[in-house]
Amino acid sequence: MKNLVILSGAGMSAESGISTFRDAGGLWDQYPVEAVATPEGYARDPELVIHFYNERRKQLLTVEPNEGHRGVAELEKLFNVTVVTQNVDNLHERAGSSHVIHLHGELTKVCSSLDPNNPHFIKELKPDEYEVKMGDLAGDGSQLRPFIVWFGEAVPEIETAIGYVEQADILVIIGTSLNVYPAAGLLHYAPMDCEVYLIDPKPVDAHTSRPIHVIRAGASEGVKQLRAMLKP
Repeated sequence: MKNLVILSGAGMSAESGISTFRDAGGLWDQYPVEAVATPEGYARDPELVIHFYNERRKQLLTVEPNEGHRGVAELEKLFNVTVVTQNVDNLHERAGSSHVIHLHGELTKVCSSLDPNNPHFIKELKPDEYEVKMGDLAGDGSQLRPFIVWFGEAVPEIETAIGYVEQADILVIIGTSLNVYPAAGLLHYAPMDCEVYLIDPKPVDAHTSRPIHVIRAGASEGVKQLRAMLKP
């Protein structure tokens, strides 16, 4: 079976009703990025940050995977599929994808404020635990914080993702502006004989001269077209 790697961004989940951060009216218009998505913002006002991610978590209970997510999961019948996502929602998993690498963390998890990537203190929250409060502590005694990679923090999973892209026969980029590094640089690790597809309703500068099959559509329609084009 061929190795197929999906790199997904905010556009993947937009049709499900998850607010994108960068588009007009997106979350960054309502909350300054430095207030809710940086270590400095968390140090300054942890209560605001915890509230922000509580609200994002609760939104997960109101949305469903879209046809794009489901179509990606269906590809596992024909390919060895690895999903590398910049999204922190759990919609790929809920749609049935079995191998998902989250570059920017996971909304449904919390971790230690002192040692965010220590696996001993990373906890998966059940839906009735989505409201994290000040004073809820990790196993090391520090405040539980969102298991999210904030701006200015290292991206621990990027090396894992690079390893899969280097082995890819097919790379599919869905709903990402390719402006956020290091995720945007993953394309450069794809082998020269790797087929590359880009699904997005808007033009995207892929910063490369290599040939790319562009599908100008949203995630659901784009994945449908992709599945008709791919050969196992």
